[in-house]
Amino acid sequence: MGNTSSMLTQYDIEEVQEHCNNTFSQQEIVSLYQRFCQLDRNSGGFISADEFLSVPEFAVNPLSQRLFRMIDGLNFKEFVLFLSAFSSRATLQHKVEFIFKVYDSDGNGKVAFSDLLDVLRDLTGQFISEQQREIVLTHVLEEAGYKKDSLLVQSDFMKILGNSGLKMEVEVPVD
Repeated sequence: MGNTSSMLTQYDIEEVQEHCNNTFSQQEIVSLYQRFCQLDRNSGGFISADEFLSVPEFAVNPLSQRLFRMIDGLNFKEFVLFLSAFSSRATLQHKVEFIFKVYDSDGNGKVAFSDLLDVLRDLTGQFISEQQREIVLTHVLEEAGYKKDSLLVQSDFMKILGNSGLKMEVEVPVD
């Protein structure tokens, strides 16, 4: 499976399926493998952040810089695991874990007001002022029962996002 020019065996497919907690069907894994091989332009068995930029939807995503640290150097199994948060079969917990990693840019297991503000800045660009961002974010935190100086952990994200009707899904085309 390290060499992208080879075909996936049934064992490989089942191993990847188990690795991603069955969030993708076997047909979807085969389709994802084909896409992985297309993205892995140098056939090294890994996808670099630069290769991910060839996906237009990713290149224009305002959070792409934050995602780079999560995707640079992924092999196929890691690629599928990364994408599994976007599967319709992924649990809410799995989706929240993914979102938490996006916000926790330093990987310390805590998200500070400044981390939230950085993401909001990435998402809004020049459309709203820094003061407006701070006001909105402070209000959202207070509504959820937190203060501006709170350090949020993953369970806090689950509490905040748990009843939000979170939709984070991408359909994998199957040939």
